[in-house]
Amino acid sequence: MAATESAENYLEAILVLSQEKPVVRSVDVSNYTGYRKSSISIAMKNLKADGYITISPEGYIFLTEQGMQIAAMIYERHQVLSSWLIRLGVDEKTAVDDACRIEHDISKESFAAIKKYISENP
Repeated sequence: MAATESAENYLEAILVLSQEKPVVRSVDVSNYTGYRKSSISIAMKNLKADGYITISPEGYIFLTEQGMQIAAMIYERHQVLSSWLIRLGVDEKTAVDDACRIEHDISKESFAAIKKYISENP
């Protein structure tokens, strides 16, 4: 099942948080995204049902292999696109915001071409 844009954003948030914290909890995702805990609770339930995360009895959230693949793909796209836009002269906030929108819709082919271009034109 393909992840929705919303699910991709949550998975990316969990990945980023897991790099910063020893464990990730719903409250961490809430603080990171700015969404209410009740919204995060529903989202985590859906991500778990879709097989993207597991939740320990203590409430710790872990990405499954499938969740990690999606999170890593979205995170890479976000990093590459935002840094590329900044290199093109776009201010950082706009670049990050635009990368966040582009990362969900760009095709694999177009993203690969952008990555290739960037690597060949440092």
